[in-house]
Amino acid sequence: MKVLKTACSLLLSVVALSAAQAQDSKPADTLIQYLNKLVVSKDSADKQILRAKLADLSGAKTEKDVITAANYYYRIGDAKKSEAIYGDLATRFPLGTQARSAASKDFYLLKTAAEAETAYKGWIKKFPPSLYENTKVDDRLAYDYVRANVASKFAAEKNVAKANEYANMLEVDFWKGNAYSGITNAFYKNGDLANAEIYAKKGMDNAFSYIDGKKGNENWAKFSASGYPGLTSTYANILFERKKYAEALKYSEIAYKKSTSLSPSLNYRYAQILMGLNKNQEAYDKLEEVVKAGKATPEMAADFKKLYIKLKGSETGFDAYAAAIRKAYLENLSKQLTKDMVKEPAAGFTLTDLNGKQVSLADYKGKIVILDFWATWCGPCKASFPAMQMAVNKYKDDENVKFLFIHTWEKVADPVKDATDYIKSMKYSFEVLMDVKDAETKVNKVVSSYKVNGIPAKFVIDAAGNVRFKLTGFDGSNEAAVDELSMMIDMAKAKS
Repeated sequence: MKVLKTACSLLLSVVALSAAQAQDSKPADTLIQYLNKLVVSKDSADKQILRAKLADLSGAKTEKDVITAANYYYRIGDAKKSEAIYGDLATRFPLGTQARSAASKDFYLLKTAAEAETAYKGWIKKFPPSLYENTKVDDRLAYDYVRANVASKFAAEKNVAKANEYANMLEVDFWKGNAYSGITNAFYKNGDLANAEIYAKKGMDNAFSYIDGKKGNENWAKFSASGYPGLTSTYANILFERKKYAEALKYSEIAYKKSTSLSPSLNYRYAQILMGLNKNQEAYDKLEEVVKAGKATPEMAADFKKLYIKLKGSETGFDAYAAAIRKAYLENLSKQLTKDMVKEPAAGFTLTDLNGKQVSLADYKGKIVILDFWATWCGPCKASFPAMQMAVNKYKDDENVKFLFIHTWEKVADPVKDATDYIKSMKYSFEVLMDVKDAETKVNKVVSSYKVNGIPAKFVIDAAGNVRFKLTGFDGSNEAAVDELSMMIDMAKAKS
């Protein structure tokens, strides 16, 4: 039932917060318009005026003005100043929004629902909604994050009444689908499929109310609508597990039609439902799409072969058919990669590995270098590593190919230990380099130099030092990932 996210964003706040801010955006006031003009101006006098204005704002008496200063310091590249201002907000404004957020940030670490409820009650007593404007969605959303977390903890403990109580407190409509999804997962994991079904349907119905512009086309509405295929697929999965095959088929078909790109897991569950209803030709067709795209897992491939035998009466001709599919897939992949190929100078760098040894990109001049930007907190990064280990193994005897796994965007105090512990625990034979935040700028320099917006992010660099391919995310198929990367390496070799 779990849906794999394709990439992890640089943004530390969830996408919903950005959507919430977009929902409440109004024409920029005079101050913001003025600051924006100063930011884009190339006049040195304007730069001085901007600095003076930000200095005034950073000493203002309202949290809103101080946050504005911090945001604009970040925009002009002074991340250190911005971070210092943000770091002091909770002290300067002990009942402000930043203090409120800081006071709730560790709620997710609490183990029991009772602990979470106690923490919530104390928190909301200190930071009651009545203290704040409550005219902006993100003000109310701060409370919904915590309420949804408490509800999920109660759901995990099979306390249905309490889970319902906190779920019913949710206020921000466009975010409810996201909240219901978390509660669904909690019920699902503890085996309560009946309540998982209820909340999966709530989430799906909420997202449905936003699709096709039903509630507008603003970013917040698009955010909610974008979850519809996944939420519908989750609902269909639960119906399938509850052996409600006819209903499961209806919603799997909806999810399939609404999906904007091929989803192997969605197609597979759709095929399984069709197989359960003895609609084998339709099931075969859905799995064939995945196989032809080179994205079938071994389990999918095995079921595809079973369906072939059922429909054809024997496995005669299957191997030849499978070979023809693979040949066509590789030919299409080659054509697509030819279109995607670029030629851009790769940004140079020198980083230390997990043992403290310095490693430079220049050390590998004349070789094909694959950079893989990742982090221990990034699920898709870690999900891609079995495929990356397969690729490393494939090229381990090729002296002209080098893989560098660059850990970045750290969220812990000791990222070197964090990365070392993870790599050792998984027994990966990766050369890991550490792109930690610069002490002055607070920026991860190397990932920034490659203009990365999401991880995992991979770059294939040719022997002449040019980036030839860029790819972000992971779709969950090891074989397809290795095929794609191998072809990129071969094409980069040919162009060097």
